[in-house]
Amino acid sequence: MSKDFHFKVALPLLLAATLCGCMVGPDYERPAAPVPSSFKESANWKVAQPSDEAPRGNWWEAFGDPDLNALEGQVDISNQTIQAAAARVREASAATQAARSALFPVVSGSAVALRSSRAAGTTNNNNNNNTSTTTFGGVSNNYNLALDASWEIDLWGGIRRGIEASSTTAQATVADLAGAKLSAQALLAQDYLLLRVEDAQIALLRETVANYERSLQLTRNQYAAGIVGRGDVAQAEAQLKSTQAQVYDAQIVRAQLEHAIAVLIGKPPSEFTLAAKPLVAVFPNVPVAVPSALLERRPDIAAAERRTASANAQIGVAQAAFFPSLSLSATGGYQSSVIGSLLSLPSRYWSLGPALAQSIFDAGLRSAQKAQAVATYDETVANYRATVLSGFQDVEDNLAALELLAQEAMVQDDAVKAARESATIANNQYKAGIANYLAVVVLQANALSNERTALVILGRRLTASVGLIKALGGGWDAATLQAKE
Repeated sequence: MSKDFHFKVALPLLLAATLCGCMVGPDYERPAAPVPSSFKESANWKVAQPSDEAPRGNWWEAFGDPDLNALEGQVDISNQTIQAAAARVREASAATQAARSALFPVVSGSAVALRSSRAAGTTNNNNNNNTSTTTFGGVSNNYNLALDASWEIDLWGGIRRGIEASSTTAQATVADLAGAKLSAQALLAQDYLLLRVEDAQIALLRETVANYERSLQLTRNQYAAGIVGRGDVAQAEAQLKSTQAQVYDAQIVRAQLEHAIAVLIGKPPSEFTLAAKPLVAVFPNVPVAVPSALLERRPDIAAAERRTASANAQIGVAQAAFFPSLSLSATGGYQSSVIGSLLSLPSRYWSLGPALAQSIFDAGLRSAQKAQAVATYDETVANYRATVLSGFQDVEDNLAALELLAQEAMVQDDAVKAARESATIANNQYKAGIANYLAVVVLQANALSNERTALVILGRRLTASVGLIKALGGGWDAATLQAKE
């Protein structure tokens, strides 16, 4: 029976042993997490049904603002945080491919052409006669053409556990990328909506400034006619200047929001300007599913769960190190001193053989590595559960905020109406000479404060609407990770 036959038979047998080998280490199961049966703050909220059109894909379009839609379209392309997350996905994917390559033999080829000479020497042939023979160095050629192959047989599944760890880490980076996109999109939407609220604040303040300028002119005319004292003029001037100063404060806030939006879309703030326009407040109807669905809907929870799976696989990698490693090496090629006969049959040589290796003493290294892997797994489990709890908190926070802010807005609207009415009455009384100007100033300031508070509440409601969509995952689904190996 030829040696070639042995080689051809051994290779499939070893491949079968690899494919059928066991995998040491624990098989992964998703860790249990504290999941309530319902959200505490969703008592007055619509429960999602299978037919509901919950936010999907371009969820920001639910706010009905073309400018916001255009800005959101630039986030994926230009946002640098997202670009960094996308690079980490490519890095993890390459690491998975590198880990998978360990399942296959490593084959290398070499071609050597060597010309050498031996040094001259003297050898004693007869000690009695004291004679010697001198040899002279010769020149020789050596030509070698060879293929070398080595293959570690994955009998205990250590390599496959490593692939599993790399693959689940890659899936975690995909979820991280989705989370980075969702965070950037939500922050952009919140900044944009708050900027439009500041536009409304600035418009309100400028309108108030115009009214106060007319009041100041009227007061000056009355002072010139001797109807009122200089104190009323001073109060009117102070009221006007104070309101003008508030315009600058609002402009500072708007400028900072505009700069933040520029960075989110990957532009220098100096190259980005967003023209002012009236705010059209839209509150999307966001159905809320059962809490357990959140585990599949939030990318940060999915990423934490995938890292837990990766840490579990690393325990198998550490445990496989306790068992012997089996490798197969093979070498074959041609060697000759004459290049013309290099590829002839007599110049052929080969070798094939398995090697079994086992660490006998490592001063507790492998035990320490396994203990480290187990501790890392326990840490990722705790992080996963903390992420789940944080996700539930985000939903509860925004549900409560939207519910209570809607009620606060109704009360505040009544306060605005009452404050406007009292300011109008006081102003009419002042013109009729039956009220002093201080009362007018106080009530006008109160009316302005209530109107600004109403706008602040509006901004908080819009921010909470975006926050709820983000807390629910923004339409993302962990099923997209199944295609990622």
